[in-house]
Amino acid sequence: MFTVYSSSKLRGPISSLRLLASLSSSQIGTAVQSPFKVFDRHVKRLQKDRAVACDGGNCSRTVDYIRDEVANRMLERFLASDIKRKFTSILDLGSGPGHFSKLLEIDRTQKVTMLDLSKLTVERDPDSEFEVQVERLVVDEEKLLDVFPRSSQEAIVSCLSLHWVNDLPGALVQIKEALKPDGVFIGAIFGGDTLFELRTSLQLAEVEREGGVSPHVSPMADPRDMSNLMSRAGFTLLTVDVDEVRVGYPSMWELLDDLRDMGENNAIIGRRHLLHRDTLAAASAIYKELHGQEDGVVPATFQVIYMIGWKPASQQPKPSERGSGKTSLRDVL
Repeated sequence: MFTVYSSSKLRGPISSLRLLASLSSSQIGTAVQSPFKVFDRHVKRLQKDRAVACDGGNCSRTVDYIRDEVANRMLERFLASDIKRKFTSILDLGSGPGHFSKLLEIDRTQKVTMLDLSKLTVERDPDSEFEVQVERLVVDEEKLLDVFPRSSQEAIVSCLSLHWVNDLPGALVQIKEALKPDGVFIGAIFGGDTLFELRTSLQLAEVEREGGVSPHVSPMADPRDMSNLMSRAGFTLLTVDVDEVRVGYPSMWELLDDLRDMGENNAIIGRRHLLHRDTLAAASAIYKELHGQEDGVVPATFQVIYMIGWKPASQQPKPSERGSGKTSLRDVL
């Protein structure tokens, strides 16, 4: 398990002890919304813009550590899979400044097309930081087929972006439809246990100080559901696995600062815009008491679901028909 530290002052590994089970924000009563309108996409774009605009982009560069680590793990899966071909072009959906695209080499693709909701984010870093040709487009991940024709892409990747789309099953269908037959999708998305320490601490503090709870950490995908979602979207030859990145912080306050600079602020429709100061102070104390380590470090867990799926094609390997076997298991065993 990889441990990231947000400050050079931090020392020692972080254990995986979980003292409270995480509670999905979707279980908390909020204003009634359409099933596919959970997040305010306009607010999310503004949050990402503000993060990149801070100090000429230096604020967001400082907190690239999560996405850079996940991008490296995605690349490991990309290289370890049976994807031997060289692509003419790869589409990076919700690319941010290009965490995954920067890792691509010329022997894998000639070009990468980066798409992001935020113009400032997708244009943050210069072309000199990439080894392949780069094209940048401002595109909402929810409207992929409005920009790209069906069956037009050889490969699509997405690194930690799809957890903010309102209709995840619909987004997966659009990705599959945009791929050419035998095209591949490789993605990483935050899972439901992400920031469970922060979620439970805020909930307990709100119950204690205000007598109720409201969602402050967005609902995320359950790892148990991703294979089914990918299959229902029409992908085949699926690979889905789950990993975690744990980060150590001096306190809850540094975690909140880093989430803001990542552009990962709360964008749930109907969210509370302000929390009372004493509620936040109580949450910080609860966080340290329930999850803090002996050396004073408080951990934050980022659960990541990795997925690989292929658009069906006639030349792909297929399982034999039921009952077509020639050898008895009794003879083998």
